[in-house]
Amino acid sequence: MTLNRKKFIAWLFEISQRFYTQHFKKKKEAWNVTKELLLSYPEESFGYHLGLFLQKNGFELIPKVERHDAYHVLTGYGTQAEDEVALQYVCFGNGKRTPYSLAVILVGSIILPEYLPYYIRSFKRGKKANHFHDYDYSKLLTIPLEEMRAMVFSEKKFSKIL
Repeated sequence: MTLNRKKFIAWLFEISQRFYTQHFKKKKEAWNVTKELLLSYPEESFGYHLGLFLQKNGFELIPKVERHDAYHVLTGYGTQAEDEVALQYVCFGNGKRTPYSLAVILVGSIILPEYLPYYIRSFKRGKKANHFHDYDYSKLLTIPLEEMRAMVFSEKKFSKIL
């Protein structure tokens, strides 16, 4: 039963991100960065780790919404349906307020209510973190990942929450 609900969430993400990008990100500039370029950055850099994340998951950056994958790398959240919802909770806790993130939080919480404790911890994590939700991550690709995390989360705050 849970697997079917997670598949439904994944399907919703796929459909909605295309619609959202097409209709709400018209004026946003794409990074025009490839996975291969990211993997050519120094191994400690945020860009390199973003490339690894994409490679590991079989992804390419989605033009105009590249920041989403940057959030995954910065926070360490995975790509399972419950993690995608939790990532939106982190960002919401950090001050991100978009119709898309609100919809993901609402729908994800209704469809996967068993993860509500995880979502609440994620919200609190975002609330306690330094402001990060609207960084221009394309300008931060050469910064060491651990330095970025230290700027946003203290060691105590960065511990794995699952």
